[in-house]
Amino acid sequence: MINIGNDWQSFFDIEQQKPFYKNLKRFLVQEYATKTVYPPMQDIFKAFELTPIHNTKVVIIGQDCYHGEGQAMGLSFSVRNGVYPTPPSLKNIQKELNSETVERSEWSQDLTRWAEQGVLLLNTILTVRKHEPLSHANQGWEILTDDAIRELEKYDQPIIYLLWGKNAGSKKNLITNQNHKFLESAHPSPLSANRGFFGNGHFAKANEFLIENGLEPVRW
Repeated sequence: MINIGNDWQSFFDIEQQKPFYKNLKRFLVQEYATKTVYPPMQDIFKAFELTPIHNTKVVIIGQDCYHGEGQAMGLSFSVRNGVYPTPPSLKNIQKELNSETVERSEWSQDLTRWAEQGVLLLNTILTVRKHEPLSHANQGWEILTDDAIRELEKYDQPIIYLLWGKNAGSKKNLITNQNHKFLESAHPSPLSANRGFFGNGHFAKANEFLIENGLEPVRW
């Protein structure tokens, strides 16, 4: 049983009963028993544990979790402090953030402080084999994370989605609530950051949206 410990729990109670999740669970039991898989099992649902539905005001969608040793920690784009080298996408996120005029906290490559302020850092695939990107694609995670977005869309609290790259952009069709908004740009990967991620102004624009809707801006 999954124990999230907040208002995501009823969502997970339902998801766990669906055939896709039962198949996914069997797959994961085998994978964790026979392969090196990230993140550690206790961190798989960290994004949901740190950012309850009622507190969610920004959603940043990633794709696969990091597949290098010790990197993945259950939050999209985030790694624990002390992990070296810093993943290139995260470096570019910091670079863009440094170029914007926004509320700031001291930079940390562990983005837990964002999650605790209501930024849901959601990968669409929540596990991966060591050094094998997308190795857990099409096993059921995409169904669960799409369902999670649909769950958020039931709530009228203002939410802004930051969709970076083609995979994240494909989720915009799930965003149907008129109180919600999405922004799109290129992915922060070095392969694409210069084609529209740098200069997108998304951190400032997200805070403008929150302030316009009477919510506290994020201290990025």
